[in-house]
Amino acid sequence: MTAQVGLAVGRGTGPELADVFERVVNRLGQLHGVAPAITRSPRVYHSYFSLRAEADGIADARRLTEDDAGHYERFCRSLARRGGAAVFRTAVNAQSLYLVRQRLRAVKVDVISAPGSSPDAALLLVRDEAQGFYTGENRHTPGVLTRTMQFSREITDDVIAHALAQGWRQWPDGGADRIVMAYKHHLLDGAFDDWVHAAAERHRVRIELNQPDTVNRNLIQHGLPRRTVVVAGNEWGDIMHVVLLDRYGGDKQENRCSENVYLHPELAGLVEYQTVHGSADDLAGRDTVNPVATVRAAAAVVERHCDGAGAIEAAERALAAVTARGVLTPDLGGRHSTTAVVDALLAELPPGRVGRPARLEAGS
Repeated sequence: MTAQVGLAVGRGTGPELADVFERVVNRLGQLHGVAPAITRSPRVYHSYFSLRAEADGIADARRLTEDDAGHYERFCRSLARRGGAAVFRTAVNAQSLYLVRQRLRAVKVDVISAPGSSPDAALLLVRDEAQGFYTGENRHTPGVLTRTMQFSREITDDVIAHALAQGWRQWPDGGADRIVMAYKHHLLDGAFDDWVHAAAERHRVRIELNQPDTVNRNLIQHGLPRRTVVVAGNEWGDIMHVVLLDRYGGDKQENRCSENVYLHPELAGLVEYQTVHGSADDLAGRDTVNPVATVRAAAAVVERHCDGAGAIEAAERALAAVTARGVLTPDLGGRHSTTAVVDALLAELPPGRVGRPARLEAGS
């Protein structure tokens, strides 16, 4: 059965990175004898800067934001109904994106570990994207913007259950040793505490519920504990992600991809891959955007969702080879174009079984 893969493209450098994704998926598919069918969304979604440039005032910005959110939500739902398991999305306007994440109950999953370190020395970060300040609705009155958001027991339960499942996926020989939740729960009248305690009893695990500054202090004082899952409100997780990468992961966010899992039952766990970096509108059309995160996302899609076992390792070996030769984009200190980096990377991939190339289909 052909694997269905979605592709959603935003403004800025999105079209360039979409081309990188298609090239790498095609080549890795050929290498591993699989043929993903790529369905590209027909809409090119706004970045924050393109929306600000095109919107005629606040009301028009709200309309464009909702239009993008509604279209992308429908695209994801359609992909899931047709059996799609994964979608790659380039950066889009955050306000539209978080409307979708709220409606489809998204969590972001990222494993942070130093290169060559033991799997036990990893931090599994699960960011709650479905509730809190990053979600909600805005109401405008003269000189005042009121943002209303909510937390729910049902979504909190879903996030905790998924975090526990991810822990077993990361450490199948025993799961996580420690589960920490970083939320500003002192502002929630004790209700959030009760939900977490009830979930811990139901799952028969110990969950430490801490204020974000307490989690920071413990990480500074004690370092990275063994087999730790941190479930975080996105207000903390977004800010701390780059810090955690620098301190414990030995990597730059420009080189990273993340996965977002939609927990809404109608999407059956559709996984969305994204680059950690933004839309980089100032680099659009210059062929200088860093392709590394997109390459890694393409490899993850081929291996995890298209039966292309070994695709991630093959891509990492090729990335290491081109990096050692100094074939890098300017942001990494090199002088090469995006196209030149991808050409060099694909040339590093070993010869292998040749299958049908990925098909590019019209979206809906």
